[in-house]
Amino acid sequence: MLNVQRWRRILIAVLPFVAACGSGLKTHAPVVTPSSPPVVASTSAQPSPAVAQHVPPAAVDDPVITLIATSERHFQAGQKELEQGHVDRAKAEFNRAVDVLLESPYGARTEPRIREHFDRLVDRISTYEVRALAAGDGFTEKKYEPASIDELLSVSTTFGTPAARPALKDVVAADLLNVSHDVSIPLNQRVLAYIEMFQGRLHDFIEEGMKRGSKYLPMIQNVFRAEGLPLDLAYVPLVESAFKPNALSRVSAKGVWQFMAGTAAENGLRRDWYIDERSDPEKATVAAAKYLKTLSKLFNGDWHLALASYNGGPGRLQRAMSKSGKDDFWALAEKPKILPRETREYVPMILAAIVIARNPAQYGFDFETESPHTYDKVALPRAVDLRRVAEWTDRSIDEIQALNPELRRWTTPVKYIDYQLKVPSGTGDIVLAKLAGAPAADLASLTYYTVKRGETLALIARKLRVGRADLAEANDIPATAHVAAGQKLIVPHEATVLMAARTDRTVPVADSRTTVAQSGQLAEAAATSPRIKTTYEVKPGDTLTSIAKLFRTTVASIKSWNPRLPGNHVTSGQRLTVYRLTN
Repeated sequence: MLNVQRWRRILIAVLPFVAACGSGLKTHAPVVTPSSPPVVASTSAQPSPAVAQHVPPAAVDDPVITLIATSERHFQAGQKELEQGHVDRAKAEFNRAVDVLLESPYGARTEPRIREHFDRLVDRISTYEVRALAAGDGFTEKKYEPASIDELLSVSTTFGTPAARPALKDVVAADLLNVSHDVSIPLNQRVLAYIEMFQGRLHDFIEEGMKRGSKYLPMIQNVFRAEGLPLDLAYVPLVESAFKPNALSRVSAKGVWQFMAGTAAENGLRRDWYIDERSDPEKATVAAAKYLKTLSKLFNGDWHLALASYNGGPGRLQRAMSKSGKDDFWALAEKPKILPRETREYVPMILAAIVIARNPAQYGFDFETESPHTYDKVALPRAVDLRRVAEWTDRSIDEIQALNPELRRWTTPVKYIDYQLKVPSGTGDIVLAKLAGAPAADLASLTYYTVKRGETLALIARKLRVGRADLAEANDIPATAHVAAGQKLIVPHEATVLMAARTDRTVPVADSRTTVAQSGQLAEAAATSPRIKTTYEVKPGDTLTSIAKLFRTTVASIKSWNPRLPGNHVTSGQRLTVYRLTN
C-alpha cells in the first residue's frame, strides 16, 4: 500500500482540477428546490440547448500516479511470492517494480513524487533482502507448536475436572455395549470426568484434533494392525499432540507421538542438526508401535500400566509398584506420593479420548475427515533449499514443509546420500528435471569457512559467534573433533549474518537510498550514506522503535544486525550491534 501522506499530497495536487470540474457541472445543472413537486416532462418537450449540448470533460489520467500504481502492484506481487517461499519469483517482481520507474520517461529521480516512491521502494525491497540474507541459507530452525498434553494438563489444573452428569454414565455404558474396544474402559468417575470435559470446555479443541488426526489414522491403524497392537491406541496422539507433527512439549518431547530424544533413539528414530524423525508421523508411528510392544511385555499386557509408563517412564512406574506393593494403575493413582499428577491424569484422559474418538457423533462431535497426504518421493543427490522445490512445483513453502515435517530447516541434509524428499503427487518428474539442469550453487545457499592453521573447533565457533555444538552438528562431526588446516566447514546461518556485519564498511542495503545500478538484480544499491559499526547499550525506556529513530534506520535493520534478539522487546543494559551514519 502507498504511504498515506503521499496520497494526501497527490490529492492536494489534483484538488484544483476536481474543483474546477465540479464548478463547471454546477453551472449547467438546473437548480431544484427540495420542496418543489417533481415535474414530469411531456414526450414532446425538448431539453434546453445548454443541457442537451453539454458534454462533461473527460477525466485526464495522471501518468505519474499510474506509473507509481504499476510499480506498487509489482511490489505487492513480490510480497505475496515471498510469503509463499518463492524467492526467485519475488526477486523478479521486485526488480520489475524498480524497472518500470527506471524505464519511464521521467526516470527514477527527476519527478518529485516518483523520487519519493522510488526511495521508499528501494528501502522496502532492501529490508526484504536483509531478511532473506538472515534466512537465505535455510539454516534457521522452523518454529514448533505447543504440545496438547501440556495444554490439557494446564486446563485440568486451572479449572479442575468437572463432575460427570449422572446421565453420562448410562450413555457411556450403552456406547461400550455397541462399540467393541481392545483396551478396557472402566466406567469410573475419573474417565467420565474427562469425557465430560472433552464434551464441554474442550469440545472445539478435541474436535479439531480428531479432524486433523483423520488423515493419519489409516496409516497408524495399518502399522498397529501389522504389529498386533490394539487399534484403540491409535488415538493416543489426540491427547499427546492433537496429531500435530511439529508439537513440542515443555520437556522437549516432540512430534505426533511426543517422543523424548533418548526414547526416540532407542526405537530407531534419527535426530541431527538437519532432521528430527520424531516429527515424521510415519516413522514415529513405527517407532511408537515398537515402544508400545516393549511396554506391553514389560507390564504383562496391562495397557493401563503400559500407558502410564509411556507417560512417566517404565522405571518410575516399576519403582512405584515396588514401593506400594500394588500392580493396578487405579490403585497406584489413589496415592499422590507414589505417582506424579501428570501420570495419574494421563491414563483416564487417554481412555476418555478413545471413547469419544471411536464414536464422535454419540458425544456431540461433527467434522469432515481429511484425506491423507499424497506425494512422490525424489532421491536428492545433494542438499536443496526447500524454497527452490516450492517454486519448481508451484506450491508454497508451507506445503513442502508439511510433506516433510522431519526437516528442521529449509534445507535438506548436506551429508545424506540420496535423501528421499517428499514432493506433491505428480511433481516428482518435474523436480528431477529441475535438479538435473540446475547448477549446484543454485540448489542451496551454503556458506563455508576454511580452517586456518592452529584453529580448533571451539576457537572457530567463538570467531564466528556460533555455538560449538551447532557448528559441529551442521558438519556432522563431534563437538570435540580435531579440525585440520584447509578443511571446509559449513557455517550455520547465525554466523552468516554476523560475518557480513563484522566489517566496518557499509551496512546491509536496508538503509541505502540510491538508484538500482542494474536491471535483474535485487536492489543492488551503493549506499549514499555509509555507516560504521558500533555498540549501543539500551537505556531505561528505550524501545526498538526509539533506537531505530536515534540511528535513522529501521527496526527490521536492527533485528537483522542482532539475529539473536528475542522478539521485539529490549531491556535496559542490553547491548545491541548498530550501524551509525558517518555524516
